[in-house]
This record gives sequence, structure tokens and C-alpha cells, in this order.
Amino acid sequence: MKTLSLFIALSALVHAGLRFPCSTLTIQRLDPVVQPGTSPSSHLHHIVGGNAFNATMTGDVGARGTCTTCQMAEDFSNYWTAHLFFKHPTNGSYHRVTPTPVQPLLGGSNGASGGLTVYYTQYDLSKDNLKQQPITAFQPGFRMTVGTPAKTGKPQTGLTYQCLSGSGRGPEITDFPTSPCTGGLFTSHHFPACWDGKNLDSPNHQDHMYNTITSNGFVNAGPCPSSHPIRMPQVTFETTWDTTPFNKLWPSGAANPFVWSFEGVAAGTHADYMFGWKGDALQRAMNKSECFYDGCGSITKQAMATANKCSVQLEVQEETDGWLANLPGFTS
Repeated sequence: MKTLSLFIALSALVHAGLRFPCSTLTIQRLDPVVQPGTSPSSHLHHIVGGNAFNATMTGDVGARGTCTTCQMAEDFSNYWTAHLFFKHPTNGSYHRVTPTPVQPLLGGSNGASGGLTVYYTQYDLSKDNLKQQPITAFQPGFRMTVGTPAKTGKPQTGLTYQCLSGSGRGPEITDFPTSPCTGGLFTSHHFPACWDGKNLDSPNHQDHMYNTITSNGFVNAGPCPSSHPIRMPQVTFETTWDTTPFNKLWPSGAANPFVWSFEGVAAGTHADYMFGWKGDALQRAMNKSECFYDGCGSITKQAMATANKCSVQLEVQEETDGWLANLPGFTS
């Protein structure tokens, strides 16, 4: 993937899709896609988006939401990933790593609090192909996941890490960095873009979609197969984790001390998506050719100061801050 500095430098050539920040909504052990109705879920998640979020979510999420932490005011979807932790190399205790806004932000979106940046692209970041490849927006009730906590080795294509520094993001890698990052750790989650046209979900939350991505970064996914013929927006999450407070606690030459909240390795990075746009807002944006960021004004934006006021009740009462003897949901 191009560094964002290069991306901004080439902004005159960038014409396709949406890009916007969503502040943190809540950090707790809930997962209404993989473990619906279970409270608490097995591991901690970092969650952004609409305030309809709860342990059990079905039907039209967008119709039930009354506020959203996303800058696009018509987006009541929910987006979440596992949470990152630092594991102390000496005593084995854990400390949650704070997510920070992906920089630089666009179009008056400064003021985001934590959170992540969301993309919906029609083709890639430099063009669309709407005359030959129209995009069908997701439907109410749609959800999907990418990646799996149980995976070992390397994560699937499209799920990457980057070590941030003053000069940029650095190359995309498929494992945690081997030495401290001066600017934090950057993670990306690219979702598949081909839908079977029938199912809003599937037992493993992935089979109703088909992944034709063969390389990392914002590249066009290959043609959709006959089994999954409907081209959807290519959804991507980007998260910056502020690992810098722990750099001095990472002994020189020691193994990577960061773990995901499921006590998992880098290959297990994963993310969940639950569609919740109001009405036809997302379809309007996807119908716009040669547009970027906000669908050429087709979507209503809100100030991040307003987005930051959106919240949900803390359903799972447990300690997640400070130094913990065990990860939330785990016992020694």
C-alpha cells in the first residue's frame, strides 16, 4: 500500500470511494456477529459506529440507531476488531494499547477520538469502473467477518501490519514488528467484495462473500465468480495503535511483546462488519463516479465533536484499564 503521504500527494488522481474516521464507541467484550446474545463474549473488542450496538443485533441496525461516532452522519454501521495489548516481558502482565486517529484526516474531520478509519472503494483508490462494474450496496441485516483468531502462520491477504515512524508508515508486513515503532503500530483489514446475492450472513460469517484479493493494499479485487456474482463495496478498516508508551519496556533483542485480546499471534488478526447505513445513503455514494471521500457531497457529514458524544452503555462490567494480571475473559 502507498504511504498516506504519497496518497495525499497524488490526491488529484484519487477519485473513487469513501474515506472517513469513526471515533471509538465502546471497548468491551461483545460480539453480536460471532457470538450473538453472549455477554460477555470471549475476548475484548474495539468498536466504533452506531449506538444500536449490543450483544444481539438483527434486522435494520440503521433504523434503530440515534447517533453514530462516524463522521458520515447517515452511517450507523458498526465496525470492530480485536483489541491490542502489551504483554510485559518480565512479569507477564497486560496493558491495553490505546487506538489513536489515523493521520492525516480529511475534510474537517480533525477531532476524532481514538477509533479507526473506514473505506468503501468501488475499484481502487485511483479510479472507479462503474460503467462496466456497478456497485451494489449492502442490505439491512448484512454482516461479515474477515480473518480468524485461530489462524497461524501468516494472516490472509489484505490483513497487514505497518511500523509507523516520522518518515511514514513503512512496508506492509504480515507479522508484528521485531523492534519498537517510533510512531505506533498500524493495522489494515481489507474485506472481500463479492456477494452471493442471497444470504445476509453465513454460519462462519464469510461464506456468503468471496475474496478475490490476491495482493495487499488498495488494489482492485479480481472479477466475481458465478457463485458470488454481486460486486459490493470493498470495505477496509485502518487502525493506529499507540504502542510508543511501551517502547522503553521492550528489551533490545527481545521477542515481540504485543498480543491480541484473544492471546493470539499476528496471523489471527480479524475484524467484523455490520451494515447500518440509513436508507439509500451508501448506494448514492457508490453511484457517484470519480468521487472520493464523501461521495461528492452525497452524504451528510457531522462534526467530530458531535460524533464523539455518541456512546452506549457499558454492558460488561470488568476492568480493562491499567496493568492486568490476565487478559479480559482469561484466567491464569
